Amino acid sequence: PLESLQVVRRVSGQQVDLVAKNNDVFPRAHFGTGPQQKHRTFYEFRTYCILPDQNAAFLKLTNEKIHLRTAHSELVGYWSVEYGGLNKAFHIWKYDSYAQRAEVRATLAQDPAWVSEYLSKALPMLTSQDNEVTYMVPWSRLQSPLQEGGVYELVSFQMRPGGPAVWGKAFQAAINAHDAPGYGKLIGAFHCEFGLQNRVHALWWFESPDHRAEIRHTAHHDARVVAAVRNNIVNLDSQRNQLMLPCPFSPLK
Repeated sequence: PLESLQVVRRVSGQQVDLVAKNNDVFPRAHFGTGPQQKHRTFYEFRTYCILPDQNAAFLKLTNEKIHLRTAHSELVGYWSVEYGGLNKAFHIWKYDSYAQRAEVRATLAQDPAWVSEYLSKALPMLTSQDNEVTYMVPWSRLQSPLQEGGVYELVSFQMRPGGPAVWGKAFQAAINAHDAPGYGKLIGAFHCEFGLQNRVHALWWFESPDHRAEIRHTAHHDARVVAAVRNNIVNLDSQRNQLMLPCPFSPLK
C-alpha cells in the first residue's frame, strides 16, 4: 500500500507541501517571505537626537572630526533633518559583513583620537541614538543624485506582517511609478533586517523643497501613480517622511 504521497498546494501565495501518510494529510509549509539576500553588504542607518541648544555645535564638531571615523569604514551620507523631525542627524554607513562592522567598532573603541577628540565631546550633546541594519532590496542599487546640492527625503513604510512575498511587488510598483517618470530621483530602497520588521525605506533626491512639492502635485494627477499607490496601501500600516539637508562632509550631497 502507498504509505505517503506529497502534494503541492498554493495557499495565499505560499507553497505548502501536503504530506499524505496512511490516509492522513499533514501540512508542511515553506513560509519564505520573499527573495533571499544574496549579498553580505548591508547599510547601517543611524539616527541621533541632539539637545536643542547643542545642534549647531554637534554638527560643527562632526564636520571637523568625521575624518577620524571615515578612516575606518565607508560613510554613504550624513544629513540634518529639516522637516519631519527636529534636532536630528541621520547617517548611513556601508559594511561588507557583520565581522567587518565588529572589527571597526573594536578598533574605534581603542582609537585615542576618536575617543578624546570626538566621542567624549559628542555624546553629552545627544539625547538618544538609534540604529537599523538594512539591505538594498533586490531590484534597487545605490544611485547618485543628478547634481550636488538639493534635498533628500527619507520615506519609511511600515508594512503589514508577511514580508516581501506578500507586499514586495506592490511596493516595487509604487516606487517605480514615481521613479520612472522622474517624480524624484530614487537614491535607493532598503529593507530593514534589524529594527522594526516589515519596514522598508525609500531615499529620494530633489532639487529643492519647492521642487519636491511641485512634482508631488503633478504625480498626484498621474493615473499610473494613483493606481500603484492604491495597490500598495492595502499592505501599509503607517508611513513617515523626513526631508533632510546633506551636511558639507556628506558623500551624498
